[in-house]
Amino acid sequence: MAKKYARVNPKDCVACGACTKVCPKQVIKVIKGVFARVQEDSCLGCGKCSKVCPASAIELKVRELV
Repeated sequence: MAKKYARVNPKDCVACGACTKVCPKQVIKVIKGVFARVQEDSCLGCGKCSKVCPASAIELKVRELV
């Protein structure tokens, strides 16, 4: 079984905060006004954040559950 989660590429992130506003679990935080970080273990993998990211800095990854 696999679980999706969001991951931010800090080099592409513009720290706009758009992702933090749409996250249903509020597990995305902007760090020091520089980039966003996802608390991956609590992420639902819904993809809402990646859809609103103007810099396309967020992608969904798949974590295999054992």
